[in-house]
Amino acid sequence: MLLAIDVGNTHTVVGLFNNSELADHWRIATDAERTSDELALMIQQFLGFHGFSFDDVITGVAVSSGVPRVTGALREMTERYFGFPALVLEPGVRTGMPILYDNPKEVGADRIANAVGAYDLYGGPSIVVDFGTATTIEAISGKGEYLGGAIFPGVEISLDALFERAAGLRRVELVEPKHVIGKSSLESIQSGCIYGFSAQVDGLVDRFRAEIGDCPAIGTGGLGELIIPYTRTVQYFEPWLTLYGLRIVFERNQ
Repeated sequence: MLLAIDVGNTHTVVGLFNNSELADHWRIATDAERTSDELALMIQQFLGFHGFSFDDVITGVAVSSGVPRVTGALREMTERYFGFPALVLEPGVRTGMPILYDNPKEVGADRIANAVGAYDLYGGPSIVVDFGTATTIEAISGKGEYLGGAIFPGVEISLDALFERAAGLRRVELVEPKHVIGKSSLESIQSGCIYGFSAQVDGLVDRFRAEIGDCPAIGTGGLGELIIPYTRTVQYFEPWLTLYGLRIVFERNQ
């Protein structure tokens, strides 16, 4: 079985694949202070939910990471506890997708995994919108090339900045407000977040389509389930798209 691990700045998502089927998945807070031993203990506990022991059933580990210290800890964990090296999605790894960026090394591993997964599922051209710490939008050509994308602050870090700078505003639960025109500060913040971020995504996806043609837009990421229902342009939601793309990259390097 394959462990696919996507390390984001806020959350780390762990997926357990039985061949091509995602058997289970877990989400934990990303903590750069965790040691390789602590990570091994957590993963062993997750696998124990299924009655598995990782030294018996895990035959591969694939990692995409934007946090270098966690990347190092996962490499060490894999070598020590599984007895083989982890496949870390980085320059030099075969992805099967040409990266048409000015400097391909600048493209985050999660963005590449998303593009690989989206092209496998929906073909090209296609667009991926990932609602994470940052919101990223990727464009894939009809030939399966990574064309580039857009990056802007995500929902949570935008709210953190708002509450830090505006002393009179307080944190709110992010749910759909009763009115678009808020009748209170709470409702106004909810309206700005839900409808504002969805409109921002729609505006960018429209501009992407103007350049690459009409194509499907696929949403993913931890906050996708919250925002996507209020978008006009995102037709599909694939919450585990990054893990799926990681599995494909792993298979291409075997």
